[in-house]
Amino acid sequence: MISVLQNIFWLLVLLGVMILIHELGHFWAARIFNVRIDVFSFGFGPRLFGFRRGETDYRFSAILFGGYVKMAGEQPGDEEAADPRAFLQKPRWQRLIIAFAGPAMNIVLSIALLTGLFMVKYQHVIEPGGAIVGHVVKDSPADKAGVKAGDKIVQFEGQKSPTWDDITQREVVSAQQNLSVILERNGKLIPVTITPVLDDRIGISTSGWEEESEILTQEVSPGMPAEAAGIKPGDVLYAIDGQPIHSRFKLQEVIAARNGDPIDLDYVRNGQHHTVSIRPVMSGADGKPHFMIGVAPVPNPNVVTEQLSFPNAFRESLRENKNNATVIVGFLRGLAERRMSPKAVDGPIGIARISGRAAQLGPSVFLVLMATVSLNLAIFNLLPIPILDGGVILMLLVEMLIGRDLSLQVKEGVMKVGFVCLMAIVVFVLYNDISKVFTRG
Repeated sequence: MISVLQNIFWLLVLLGVMILIHELGHFWAARIFNVRIDVFSFGFGPRLFGFRRGETDYRFSAILFGGYVKMAGEQPGDEEAADPRAFLQKPRWQRLIIAFAGPAMNIVLSIALLTGLFMVKYQHVIEPGGAIVGHVVKDSPADKAGVKAGDKIVQFEGQKSPTWDDITQREVVSAQQNLSVILERNGKLIPVTITPVLDDRIGISTSGWEEESEILTQEVSPGMPAEAAGIKPGDVLYAIDGQPIHSRFKLQEVIAARNGDPIDLDYVRNGQHHTVSIRPVMSGADGKPHFMIGVAPVPNPNVVTEQLSFPNAFRESLRENKNNATVIVGFLRGLAERRMSPKAVDGPIGIARISGRAAQLGPSVFLVLMATVSLNLAIFNLLPIPILDGGVILMLLVEMLIGRDLSLQVKEGVMKVGFVCLMAIVVFVLYNDISKVFTRG
């Protein structure tokens, strides 16, 4: 119960900042163009409490998942539509800026958060040898394309010398799409085509390859075979049954293939090489029993941490946000083309769980999550769905193109369709969240 309450608290913190910044964008833009603002509300529904300053009622409302700025004469048919300070009385270009200001502020927030974070703590992966494949899953798209462990990816979709981060960002949204890759193997260049497949469990696509990295032991489970054999945190695992291991998945694959038979594990400690024999045991701690020895490798030992100057932090923040936006748009396009699975979409329940987990892992992780959610919110609001900012912008652009206002009946019809679409999205997201909870259970 405490965990649930903590998740809800961090969700409110996360969404609270997003909503406040978004609505402040609309609010400030409207003020600049002298639009009368009747209400600035944090939340929807009945007013709980607040205060009035000037002509604006600043309030907290009962349903905290959202917020709005109510401007005079904002909707077709409003009684105040004739007021010179009404929203609909302003030139279309001003209304377009007011509508765009909300998503724009979320984009600014995302850039600002990462810039500030990178000035204090910038973590990135060092790949001195380039993007080298450490493991290929049997019968995966990479395996079928002929990729082998030790291959170096020198070009990916036309990009030369890609990093694994570049590769992964494109790969996860490219289910059923052919990706051109050039490998380097023993000094020879080998062109291949890989077609990622959708992983139904997590709703994103994968090629079945992993980057090469050192297997550095982070944790050793008490009472497990690895501890009994003398393995300690900080040991570097470099071979199993004589096979070099450059990926944690290779370690898991060999252990599973032995089906409980003893394995010979080679490791390095303080520059000294050691070999021990370990018999894996069956464990069902995660609900899916499998053979294991009880070691948890560092996720990526090649990660380094440094502090960037403001110009470099800002530049890196722009690059990171650009990459994230590309992934988000690619995922939405994949959903529309029915190549991607909606299982990857998280609603309030999923975001609450992620928020709580991020808060436990530290401020830097929570700030990265906040920046990502802020960018997601900006892009979602810019979708051309009536009732969202993107729908308002689209109608204004249509009116600017035809040189006249759309009829009141058309606008009201469009708003009704937009409301139905939005409610359908809300119902789907909640259903998706609930189904994930029961699946995990």
